[in-house]
Amino acid sequence: MQNKKITRMAFFTALALIFSYIETLIPFNIGIPGVKLGLANIIAVWAIYVFGFKEAVAISFLRIVLSGFLFGNVFGIIYSLSGATLSLIVMGFLKETNLFHCITISIYGGVFHNIGQIIVAMFIVENYKISYYIPVLMIVGTFTGLLIGIVSFEILTRTMSVFKD
Repeated sequence: MQNKKITRMAFFTALALIFSYIETLIPFNIGIPGVKLGLANIIAVWAIYVFGFKEAVAISFLRIVLSGFLFGNVFGIIYSLSGATLSLIVMGFLKETNLFHCITISIYGGVFHNIGQIIVAMFIVENYKISYYIPVLMIVGTFTGLLIGIVSFEILTRTMSVFKD
């Protein structure tokens, strides 16, 4: 059983890495620095439901570090880790309450991912005025979280029977 879980987690990590690479190829620019679709977050949401919180954190951490070294830089890794950490904590907590739909959880994840990155950016550039981006990033996070949530929900409904042991 343990080998099956490790293999599945490796599969999820590889998919997340592929989605990260695909995202680097998509020209998505709305005029706000650092805004991305977050395609790899589909895998994070999926992993929370298939495996649980700790495993989703491990998959996301591996994906961020690997994609950062392959397609990005150290600052990208720092920002991604900060956003993913806060996002996963919020999504994990909301999922455990069993009060929210997968799409709603993904929306919260998108919003808190951006908030986590802004908090770290304020420390890195030593300027709190960056926080003025928060309302705009909350709107963007809601939109991207909704898209990621819809896709994640569709994947979950089509694959849950495969991942039940």
